[in-house]
Parts: sequence; structure tokens; C-alpha cells
Amino acid sequence: QRILRLAEMCRRLETEEEKVLPFYPSSLGVEEQRDARRVLEEMPAEPLAQAMRDYVGLERFWQRVNKAKLEEQALQREGTALRERNQQLQELLKQYLAGISVSPEVLGELNPL
Repeated sequence: QRILRLAEMCRRLETEEEKVLPFYPSSLGVEEQRDARRVLEEMPAEPLAQAMRDYVGLERFWQRVNKAKLEEQALQREGTALRERNQQLQELLKQYLAGISVSPEVLGELNPL
């Protein structure tokens, strides 16, 4: 019941794109998909593989988790790039304002004119 409540809460936070097309298509080729299906249909010998078989239904969940983590990393990188660009623009603005203003500091510095 707790998982269902959490799923309902998360559903409200999904974007329209996620509601319409929540999962990416598989990046596996046709032959690879056939092989993967064949492997999933075989009965595993190892105990861990047998236990994992019980959780195959969570594959979509982990796809969403991984998608969210990728988007988070992309946004962090974009934020870092934007902060660096902001610093560059602030420095350029300072240089520009120093070039058009006349102050004792500017007059004290070497002026090419």
C-alpha cells in the first residue's frame, strides 16, 4: 500500500512527456533482443539469478531511476557551465564599465590613449 501511495504521488509530478511516453525504446538490436528474451525464458541455475527473476517487473522502475539520475547529472553539468559563463560575463562587464567611466582608479592606471 505504501508503494502504491508513493507511485500515485510520483505520478502527479511527472511531466506530460513522461505520462505519454514514459520509457525509452530499447537500444538493443533485433538479434540482441531475441537473445535477451531467450535468456530470460531459461530457468537460471544460480540462486541469485533465480531471485532476480522475481524482480524482472521492476525493470521499468530502474529505467526511470536511471533516467532521472542521468538528467540530474546533465543539469548539474549545465549549471556548472552556466556559472562559469556568468563569471566570464561579469568580468567582461567590469572591464567595459571601467573603460567607459572616469574614476581616480582608472585615471591612476596606464591608459593607451
